[in-house]
Amino acid sequence: MRIATWNVNSITARLPRLLAWLESSGTDVLCLQEAKVAEAQFPLEQLRELGYEAAVHATGRWNGVAVISRVGLEEVVKGLPGDPGYEGVQEPRAVSATCGPVRVWSVYVPNGREVDHPHYAYKLQWFEALKAAVAGDAAGGRPFAVMGDYNVAPTDDDVHDPAAFVGSTHVTPAERAALASLREAGLSDVVPRPLKYDHPFTYWDYRQLCFPKNRGMRIDLVYGNEPFAKAVEDAYVDREERKGKGASDHAPVVVDLDVRA
Repeated sequence: MRIATWNVNSITARLPRLLAWLESSGTDVLCLQEAKVAEAQFPLEQLRELGYEAAVHATGRWNGVAVISRVGLEEVVKGLPGDPGYEGVQEPRAVSATCGPVRVWSVYVPNGREVDHPHYAYKLQWFEALKAAVAGDAAGGRPFAVMGDYNVAPTDDDVHDPAAFVGSTHVTPAERAALASLREAGLSDVVPRPLKYDHPFTYWDYRQLCFPKNRGMRIDLVYGNEPFAKAVEDAYVDREERKGKGASDHAPVVVDLDVRA
């Protein structure tokens, strides 16, 4: 079984690439972030033509998540129970579903903006709510993973130049402590292998030639419970999908599982 996570940075802008990638990659389940469309505009018909169905939680504009599956879609939960909300609004940042033998959450963790910004405090509160929401599945006996754009680089090795991020979000001790706390729920970091260079970066800014110079970050993560981690046969960053005109600034992270009965 092949599952993946990908921040597409607008499904409307990326639809032809997304459909082509689903066909060529043989992906069974895709956790998608930053749909940037309302649920009514999500391309369900185009996905059905390829044999996929989708659980979508989106309202348009900047957020929106989905689980896309061709191996079943059950027990769908839209939204994060206990979501603290930002400025009185619960944003569409999480959706979960059971896809065949595996249960997944697709998450788009708040960016945080700046360390002294209210959005940063919201980010840390959101992590606490996420841990509480996934604890039961994480401790369960079936393969389970929380996949998506975490907007945190777990270690200094996960950024191209740690000095360049001093004082910025994505690398602060509090954010990394939130990741460590999430792992304490019974999850481990499934680190993918890079297809090029030494580090499996998943995100490269559009500006300043960051992609060709490999000035990236590993912020798209797969956190799986013990049954999930034991089933992993391979994991890699599909860096090729970050190339070319019209690419997202994130690359898909792909995980191959042996989940045969």
